[in-house]
Amino acid sequence: MTAATHSSLFPRESDGGQIVTPPRDADAVLDGLDPEQREVATALHGPVCVLAGAGTGKTRAITHRIAYGVRAGILQPASVLAVTFTNRAAGEMRGRLRQLGAGGVQARTFHSAALRQLQFFWPKAVGGELPRLLDRKVQLVAESAARCRIRLDRNELRDVTGEIEWAKVTQTVPADYPAAVAKSSREAPRDAAEIGQIYGMYEQLKRERSVIDFEDVLLLTVGILQDRHDIADQIRRQYQHFVVDEYQDVSPLQQRLLDLWLGDRESLCVVGDASQTIYSFTGATPDHLLNFRTRHPGATVVKLVRDYRSTPQVVHLANGLLNQARGRAAEHRLELISQREPGPEPVRTEYADEPAEAEGTARRIRDLIAAGVPASEIAVLYRINAQSEVYEQALADAGVPYQLRGAERFFERQEVREAGAALRGAARFGGNDSLLDDVVELPSQVRAVLSTKGWTTEPPAGSGAVRDRWESLAALVRLAEDFVRAKPSATLADLVAELDERAAAQHAPTVQGVTLASLHAAKGLEWDAVFLVGLTEGMMPITYAKTDEQIEEERRLLYVGVTRARSHLSLSWALSRSPGGRASRRATRFLQGLRPGSVASDARGARAGAGAGGGGAVERAGAARRKRRGPVLCRVCGKTLTDAGEMKLMRCEDCPSDMDEALYERLRDWRADQAQRLSQPAFCVFTDKTLMAIAEAVPASAGELAGIAGVGSRKLDRFGADVLAICAGEESAEADRDS
Repeated sequence: MTAATHSSLFPRESDGGQIVTPPRDADAVLDGLDPEQREVATALHGPVCVLAGAGTGKTRAITHRIAYGVRAGILQPASVLAVTFTNRAAGEMRGRLRQLGAGGVQARTFHSAALRQLQFFWPKAVGGELPRLLDRKVQLVAESAARCRIRLDRNELRDVTGEIEWAKVTQTVPADYPAAVAKSSREAPRDAAEIGQIYGMYEQLKRERSVIDFEDVLLLTVGILQDRHDIADQIRRQYQHFVVDEYQDVSPLQQRLLDLWLGDRESLCVVGDASQTIYSFTGATPDHLLNFRTRHPGATVVKLVRDYRSTPQVVHLANGLLNQARGRAAEHRLELISQREPGPEPVRTEYADEPAEAEGTARRIRDLIAAGVPASEIAVLYRINAQSEVYEQALADAGVPYQLRGAERFFERQEVREAGAALRGAARFGGNDSLLDDVVELPSQVRAVLSTKGWTTEPPAGSGAVRDRWESLAALVRLAEDFVRAKPSATLADLVAELDERAAAQHAPTVQGVTLASLHAAKGLEWDAVFLVGLTEGMMPITYAKTDEQIEEERRLLYVGVTRARSHLSLSWALSRSPGGRASRRATRFLQGLRPGSVASDARGARAGAGAGGGGAVERAGAARRKRRGPVLCRVCGKTLTDAGEMKLMRCEDCPSDMDEALYERLRDWRADQAQRLSQPAFCVFTDKTLMAIAEAVPASAGELAGIAGVGSRKLDRFGADVLAICAGEESAEADRDS
């Protein structure tokens, strides 16, 4: 493995933005690149597809590729167009190119590049000035709904606007919207025919008022390039070489625009990772990446799998997560190889309830900060924004500063403010409110008040703003239930006072604090320490993920979360919602086989059991584990175990060991041979703790071996026969085959 290289060309932000001297010549641009990155940088001709795993330096590879071509005189700076998906990513790319002596290269988002071309060519292609660009389309969508005599609340309005955007990027016209929704198994926020009607009126109003929206920028550019070959030729003479970052997120409309930019040429380099496709609800699809070699049979394909971001322990868990994936994207998954020094094992923690999970997370964060990890290098990631409140409170109580990313603070959300005002009014004038006439207990009063704001006993179908609003209101209902459980005599006025105190306590500093963010908002970011919380069935995967494709996207979302961590990774879940509640929850299925006391739950796991021990030993061992509920106890002293390493050994670290030392050494020798044969670090075969557990248990059957934490179904299938043979005092099956 090649050690991670941090070129002085890329100073950290803490370096104060110092002026960097560009490389002296083209060859110097290649300094510090690993073999695969160098292959990308020197592949300047023909179509190139870079399959780049998380943390593998893809931006480094493609910026050095452009800079090498420019410095070698092969590419003219003005002839290169690099496109990505966010202004932040485009700005970072431009900055790196300048540092490499390749200023003048255009690095833009799809929309920015298209708008620039549209503004320039509109007078020639259409005449007059380009129609005004709408800053926000929500107001026009609201008017369109009113024209159709369809009433939308604030959250439905946001969801319908999102549906119109999805329809446009998938090139779906209003009349075809209902059929397109049905075909894609998409959960529309309300009747699809109504949305199609609103969409049609929205397009009509835009034409009447001579305005265009964000998606029209792409659609109109595509239209001009299709109809005016002279303009298309002019753009193609300008741009000879294209680079597309995050290619797995390309929509059908963006792909159509890219095809028109290219024409019949193949001077294209795309970079992406199908395992990080998490925005399909916006129209993104990995199909263009997965089909690239079919469309371009002569393409150069380079895989970047050396992970410079995360420790081997984090990478190992990330790989294990994808090893259980299914579907087309899973067939093209990348097995990452960490280039960093070993770090701490990921911590998996099961809590009794959600408040305990939040408090435990806050304590561990406080400990990390005390140990020297900056608060700004720590993140708490969850599935939906409504989960943030309990962590905001726990961090505030622990005196830990935090900042929210991609969402308002819980008590600053519109629906929460409205609910608070309604509860405050009910507390003040409840005696005159018929809504509360027959309602006595506090939680029922809260439910009655919030029912006027959109709360219902059952959550709305699908995702989106309506679901987010419901989740926020449901969090207030749960808070009321918990509050009255702790204070049975509490009144509505007491609850309002409690809400006010909580809101005031959460005005923590918004800089240099722990980041609270949804998994979607965390894409493209990284931290030293990441806490993935609320990993229960129904939340991960989310309850409205029904189809196989939707479930697999949820798995990829968790994978993105795992790969945000550089060193410290924590995964946690709670068995019940509130203290004293029924422990009816279970950890996400995605962690089966990846945590102590579990095995893979899919068909692959069952096949592994049949192959390794016969008779489905793994399935039986897994069933036995599922029957064992409650805490894991030390088999020597009986103490409850919480450390992952101790849970593997089923004993405290300092309790006496009955390990067979000779067996342990034989297993270590065998592991070293396996690691060399597989070209992997030794811990990827089995960790030291797992070998110790095997040497202590001396399993005699596949079922007993499967019962040892760290021996998942995949490893049982791969190494089970060898390990059992060594435990029996025989040569390994591999040695027998070699002889």
